[in-house]
Amino acid sequence: MSRFKAFLFDMDGVVIDSNPLHVVAWEEYNRRHGVEMTPEMHRQMYGKRNDELIRGFLGDSLTDAEVFAHGAAKEALYREMMRPNVNDSLVPGVREFLARYQSMAMAVATNGEEQNVDLVLDGAGLRSYFSVALNGGQVKNPKPHPEIYLRAAELVGVAPADCVVFEDSHTGVAAGLAAGMRVVGLSTTHDDLPGVSLLIPDFRDPRLTAWLD
Repeated sequence: MSRFKAFLFDMDGVVIDSNPLHVVAWEEYNRRHGVEMTPEMHRQMYGKRNDELIRGFLGDSLTDAEVFAHGAAKEALYREMMRPNVNDSLVPGVREFLARYQSMAMAVATNGEEQNVDLVLDGAGLRSYFSVALNGGQVKNPKPHPEIYLRAAELVGVAPADCVVFEDSHTGVAAGLAAGMRVVGLSTTHDDLPGVSLLIPDFRDPRLTAWLD
């Protein structure tokens, strides 16, 4: 048993190693609209909600309806690419970790879109482990604001101080810390995540179980 009462998971880069494919999808989508990705654009990608990325990549003058349409089209392209590879793209050890701690309250809390959450949780057969699945469209303020993690804690009925957040991005870590939670970082996206209590490559790291228990 863990000394904590709830585990809250980001999705991309935590449950599924999808960021490399998101990069490919963004590159292809932007290219179709006459935009070539720069190194700075690549650095801006992680941990942000699509409405922020679309305006940054394709222009601030877009209407809300245009931003929504672009975001939906890009995510449809990503899902088309990911669908045949969901199980093979899970972060190593995550399925076994969820099974080991299945008695814990667990939630997904991601800036990503609902259909992407469904693709991962249903496509990989992980839905039953999570009593709550929150996506970026269900909160007013995306990460790094703590809203989504505070909402997840509320829904699973656990005080923020008794929650552990699993994150791979700087914005996600900032959100978890701002919510008053401990954060375990996964180095699937960044080699350094300041503020985390533990940094691991994946869920097979034996230090994780020792730290939690």
